[in-house]
Amino acid sequence: MSDVEITTKKDWSSDQEVRWCPGCGDYSILTAVQMLMPDLGVNRENTVFVSGIGCAARFPYYMNTYGMHSIHGRAPAIATGLAMARPDLDVWVIGGDGDNLSIGGNHLIHALRRNINLTILMFNNQIYGLTKGQYSPTSEVGKVTKSTPFGSLDTPFNPLSVALGAEATFVARTHDMDRAHMIETFRRAHDHKGAAFVEIYQNCNVFNDGAFSDITGRANRESMLIPLRHGEPIRFGAEGSLCVTLSSQGHASIANVADVGEDAILVHDESRQDPDLAFTLSRLSRGPHEPTPIGVFRAVERPEYGSAVSEQLAAAQATKGPGDLDALLRSGATWDVA
Repeated sequence: MSDVEITTKKDWSSDQEVRWCPGCGDYSILTAVQMLMPDLGVNRENTVFVSGIGCAARFPYYMNTYGMHSIHGRAPAIATGLAMARPDLDVWVIGGDGDNLSIGGNHLIHALRRNINLTILMFNNQIYGLTKGQYSPTSEVGKVTKSTPFGSLDTPFNPLSVALGAEATFVARTHDMDRAHMIETFRRAHDHKGAAFVEIYQNCNVFNDGAFSDITGRANRESMLIPLRHGEPIRFGAEGSLCVTLSSQGHASIANVADVGEDAILVHDESRQDPDLAFTLSRLSRGPHEPTPIGVFRAVERPEYGSAVSEQLAAAQATKGPGDLDALLRSGATWDVA
């Protein structure tokens, strides 16, 4: 690999006009990524952004790297092929909640369970923005939209719970109102070897404005956002007066430190091999109107799929020699067509 050139945010920004609605949270996410890239120790020619369809999917146009604006929901599948064929590349996947969890749900969960070396950023605005305001897989029950005029009857996905259920080795959440937190979360995700999944609460100010303001509004953050820090007691609120506790049955709940005492506070452990604790924390909030954890929920090591496949192929070649494709195609149950 060539030496890493010294770059700035400008070097990572393309010459394309950014075309999102004024005030969209996507601008903030784009800026955070562009500011982060010079510090990652990678070159632009070895970096690829793959997206699906949706507002978020315009992202590759605005990065001065290689990229592909692919088809709806298929970004994880296309990125999987790229990461397998070119393990030397840094491959990012960009998509929205509809793109990743509706038509792309199948591709997402398999990329996660296989532990493909991808950094997956999911912009969650709880709505379909590009197609003008239909309800999405993360829209709340009762959501009135153009496609649910009497209110949605669907139980929404919890994206982090989905990722953890798929055995993702890195799972995190951040939001578009805190650039520093985004940058640090994206850095952690990028540096993780394997599939990293980051949910980003992102405001769609046209079709779902204020969906997360109850927890991300500047006046609300102290009492509504629960920072997860590895190895530290989970505390939040004014002067850390609130905390998360775990019952003997494994149920997480919020309490006043003064009522339960310091020893009852749950200590966050993102490195636990079993995903039970991370899953429990992902279910702590029933929606973005209650105190909600942010940060890294899980970060564990597991063999990365591409490396494992390469080792398997090398071992097979060492014992059996080079393969014969012609013989393979004509082996087994074959027949001639007159």
